[in-house]
Amino acid sequence: MSARQQQVLDAAIEVLGSRGMRNLTHRAVDDRAGLPHGSTSNLFRTREALVAGVLGRLQEREKAGWASLAGQGLPDREAFVTALSQMVRQLTGDGRVITLARHALFVEASHNPALQAQIAVARHELEAWAVPFVGALGSQDPAADLRIILSFVDGLMVNQLASPVPGFDPAPAIAMLLRGML
Repeated sequence: MSARQQQVLDAAIEVLGSRGMRNLTHRAVDDRAGLPHGSTSNLFRTREALVAGVLGRLQEREKAGWASLAGQGLPDREAFVTALSQMVRQLTGDGRVITLARHALFVEASHNPALQAQIAVARHELEAWAVPFVGALGSQDPAADLRIILSFVDGLMVNQLASPVPGFDPAPAIAMLLRGML
């Protein structure tokens, strides 16, 4: 991906996460990126291509976050809770626009088979990496437990984004889930 494509897609993520799917237009992305009108359209001819590009860019950024966690090696339960909690706080704090963009795309995917397929590929990639982590924590069914953990974390994020709690600390809830699961 070229630097210009990254610039455009990062601007599109900002538009999507701060203004919603209805406001994701080529012109709005051009304005956000500080580019001449028509620049986004030259790279992503249709809105569908732009949306697919945004999803791909979000997935790249998400992979980088998970790779950072993976760089810490197979953690013990306490380290996993700490790392996951930090990630949740970041994605509902400074990274809230990224999380809102991701959720907007997931809602869009409910009506778009191409986006569903793109999300399924990314989910399989994440599972290939994360299932061994969950297994190392002591799970008897790491694939199923990973799906539960991811769903739980998404729920925590949605609730924090929709109704922010000052001093939000997801660690106790994540620790309780893992105690019950593992």
